[in-house]
Amino acid sequence: MSIPADLEIKRQVRQFYNQVGWQRVGDCCYQNARYEDLRPVSREYIHRCHTRVLRHLAPSGSFMLDAGSGPIQYPEYLEYSKGYKYRVCADISYVALQEARARIGDQGLYVVADVANLPFKEEAFEGVMALHTIQHLPQSEFLQGYKELHRVLAPTRTAVVVNRWQSSILMRVFYPFMFLAKHLLHVYRKITGRHTFLKVEIPPERRNDAVPPTRTFIHRHNTAWLEGEVGALMLIEILVWRSVSTRFLRTLIHRRIGGRWFLRVIFWLEERAPHFFGTYGQYPLVVIRKP
Repeated sequence: MSIPADLEIKRQVRQFYNQVGWQRVGDCCYQNARYEDLRPVSREYIHRCHTRVLRHLAPSGSFMLDAGSGPIQYPEYLEYSKGYKYRVCADISYVALQEARARIGDQGLYVVADVANLPFKEEAFEGVMALHTIQHLPQSEFLQGYKELHRVLAPTRTAVVVNRWQSSILMRVFYPFMFLAKHLLHVYRKITGRHTFLKVEIPPERRNDAVPPTRTFIHRHNTAWLEGEVGALMLIEILVWRSVSTRFLRTLIHRRIGGRWFLRVIFWLEERAPHFFGTYGQYPLVVIRKP
C-alpha cells in the first residue's frame, strides 16, 4: 500500500532532520548551518536580523509556542522566551527536541507535533513563532499551518512567521553578480584548497537501512498568495526579517572589500523601509495579530 503524497513529504522531512539536519558538526553548530553564512564578516548582520523577532513577540507570559523549534540552534533564539514561564517546543523531529532539551532544560515542554495539526487548545499561547517551518509543509497544508498558529494564539497577542519567498525580486537583480562571484570563488578555493561546506557523520544509532537524504522538502509561497489567502482570514503584516540570501552573503560579502560596512548599510535601509524589503527581499517576517 503506497503512502499518500503529503504523508511521504512529512516522512522525508522528519528523516532528513533526524539523520542529517540536526546532527552536530564538532562543538560549534549543526549540519543545517551549511544553509547559513556563519563567517565573522556576516555575524553582526545575522545577529541583528535574528533580534527582529523580539520586537513582535509579547515580552512575557506563561506559555510561548515555538512551532518547528529545531534545536534552538542560535544564541539569539534563546532570548525569545526569556520572559515566559515555559517555551513549548513542537517539532516533527525527535532529534530536534532532544537537542532543544539540552539547551533550555526544564523551561521547555517538548512535543512531537505537526504544525498543520497542533495538539493544543485554542488561545493557549501568549506568544507564537514559526521560523523556517511552514515551508516544509506540503503545499496543500500551507494555509492550514497559518490557521493553526492563529487558532492557538491568545487574543490581543501576536505571532511571528519567518519563511523565504519562492522568488525574490531584489535577489534576481543581483543574480549576474552572484553568478560571476561564485565562479571566481570556485577558482580561488580550488587553488587554495579551501571550502566552506560542513560535513557530518551520522551516529550509528540514528542510521537506518535507507540511504540518508541529502536535502529536505521545501516549497515556498509568494506575496500574492500570502496576502490573498492568509490575509483574507486574519490580520497580517509583512515586514523584513532579512532581505538578502545566504548565496548573496557568501559570494558578494567579504571582509577585505568592506563587507561588514556594506551589510550595515543594508540593515539601515531595511530598518527604514521594512515593508518594501519584506515584500521584495528574500526573507519576510510575517506578523499575525489576533484582536
